[in-house]
Amino acid sequence: MPGQPKPTPMTPGAAPRALIAGGSIAGLFTAALLHRQGWEVDVLERSPRSLESQGAGLVQQADLVRALRALGVANIGQLGVTAFERVVLDRSGNFLDRDRTHQTQHAWDSLYRVLRQQVPEARYHLGASVTAVDQDDASVSVTLADGRQFSGDLLIAADGTLSTVRRLLAPASLPTYAGYVAWRGVIPENELTALAAADLAGRFAFFRYPGSHILGYLIPGPKGETEAGNRRYNWVWYRPAPAGNAIESLLTDRDGRRHDISMPAQGLNPAAKKEMQSAAVEHLPPSFLDAVLATDAPFVQAIQDLEAPRMAYGRVALVGDAASVVRPHTAMGIDKAAGDAFFLAQALDDAGNTGDRVASALAAWEPERLTRARAIGAHGRRLGAALEPGPTAGF
Repeated sequence: MPGQPKPTPMTPGAAPRALIAGGSIAGLFTAALLHRQGWEVDVLERSPRSLESQGAGLVQQADLVRALRALGVANIGQLGVTAFERVVLDRSGNFLDRDRTHQTQHAWDSLYRVLRQQVPEARYHLGASVTAVDQDDASVSVTLADGRQFSGDLLIAADGTLSTVRRLLAPASLPTYAGYVAWRGVIPENELTALAAADLAGRFAFFRYPGSHILGYLIPGPKGETEAGNRRYNWVWYRPAPAGNAIESLLTDRDGRRHDISMPAQGLNPAAKKEMQSAAVEHLPPSFLDAVLATDAPFVQAIQDLEAPRMAYGRVALVGDAASVVRPHTAMGIDKAAGDAFFLAQALDDAGNTGDRVASALAAWEPERLTRARAIGAHGRRLGAALEPGPTAGF
């Protein structure tokens, strides 16, 4: 078999090997935790380019902290930006509600860099798109689009919402569209107007109106800066886009190419951006309006739901969005991925070298993680129900 030689799984004294399909946050967490436990890992990322420029803001939660501590990452809170209160604005920009609860936010790209440093560079393979999976009682192997093959003791499917590995194992498990989108933007803190900085900087802010809401918070700068003036402002605006012409238009780029579930800034049709800005003038409070209009490169994410029926398939484990997609209102997508990885690594460690270590570990790990994913998914659907235009389906 070309590519990596097929190992003899669980041979005393030999390091077990894990294949990680997907090199984003879920895949990196799993790879880094297993590498720290002595596993040989190969991360297979389908993109030919680094993912570092992708993503925006995320909220610090318990499992994210737990997984980073297990990797020896110190001063986790200092890697992010802490909001000193949560506020709700009215249409005029007055504060309707204020809660002094502190909350820490991180930047996707900063977290990605921290995790990439934990994985040997030679074990992170770009342009490695998995097309086939084969497993037996002793090992699991994958075939890539370019014909290369890799074999190991364990395969982690961390390849996202449109997971190829999940499609191969559970073809009926597909994401469904919720009927609305998240417009997102990230701008340098120093480009906020004086009004926007006074109202929004240092706060986790919300504004709601029928069928829509917007929120925003500060995150670290592009190189992880956390000093005032060098950070970035991250906003998310949920807006209706019913299945059919509305979502098709948003996900079709300026060159006429249809994107699957999101529209990157560089492909966004200028007419869609202009319509969004006009809606901002009509609906948003002055500070949020200033932030939205200051954003040169907004992008769009179609809100999806997905719950795979299982997370363990023999020697294959689904983690992160490959296993379940939760709505961003929960602020728990990254936290769920970190928890999936942390508790899987813990289960593998607890299984020791007994019998089929992988089968024992996955059997012990799956039930709680399925329950957790379903609870977060249900919570997200409750939070987003008011934004849905009516019965929805896949597209």
